[in-house]
Amino acid sequence: MTEKRESIGIISGGGQFPLLVADSIRRMGMRVIAVAHVEDTDPSLEEKVDKIIWIKLGKLGRLIKVFKQNNVKKVLMAGTISKNHMFSKARPDIRGLSFISRLAIFHDDGILRALADELAKEGIEIVSSTKYLPELLAPEGCLTKRRPSKGDKEDICIGWEVAKELGRLDIGQCVVVRKRAIVALEGIDGTDATISRGGKLAEKGAVVVKICKPNQDTRFDVPSVGLDTLNVMSEVKAAVLTVEAGKTLMFNREEMIRYADKEGISIIAYKEGPEAPGRK
Repeated sequence: MTEKRESIGIISGGGQFPLLVADSIRRMGMRVIAVAHVEDTDPSLEEKVDKIIWIKLGKLGRLIKVFKQNNVKKVLMAGTISKNHMFSKARPDIRGLSFISRLAIFHDDGILRALADELAKEGIEIVSSTKYLPELLAPEGCLTKRRPSKGDKEDICIGWEVAKELGRLDIGQCVVVRKRAIVALEGIDGTDATISRGGKLAEKGAVVVKICKPNQDTRFDVPSVGLDTLNVMSEVKAAVLTVEAGKTLMFNREEMIRYADKEGISIIAYKEGPEAPGRK
């Protein structure tokens, strides 16, 4: 019997987002065909999808074959791939090697846009993952009992400006600030490691800013925060988490807010960016 339901593909990395989006797509009555990455994707994704194929990072030919065999026309990317794995674990097949050889730059966005073009040649469109879970996007405003102090707001303004520049250069999304000094910038080690480095240097009271890159293509990479983010912040006694409203995924939002209130952490989301204290 031919399956008549529309099939949506997931190129899955790690974390809970692939599981959440798979649940949401199936609730909408569509099939989910997942290509999962060994050593990154949570094995429990198998229980959330109609079909799953496990591959090593770099197996582009295999990835395309799976989607075409299952009549998948739309694909989304969900979850994280360890940047360390990109260098140490990638095992490209012939199609993957050909793809890599044609890359002019190796920045995240450049690679992902080129991947979208490669899939488009095969009739496969990459769509934004937020299309299926818009309720996870951060709402505007201060979400916690504790509100940022005047000093915190000064640090937020500095961190926001620097984070946008960092994003414009396609380096990272997270900046840690303390008393108007930049104490950590996100690199290949990721957000949690950046918060840990910066928080230890700041000793306590650090402000964490994690926002969307300018002109970010949300098909590929949407900033995300969750309980793990707050756990790291608590360990280094960081004071404020700042995100971009409508452009940041917040996992387990209610649990995050309860935890932040217990730990005395402020969570605030700006839509157009913060306004410096005292500025009219």
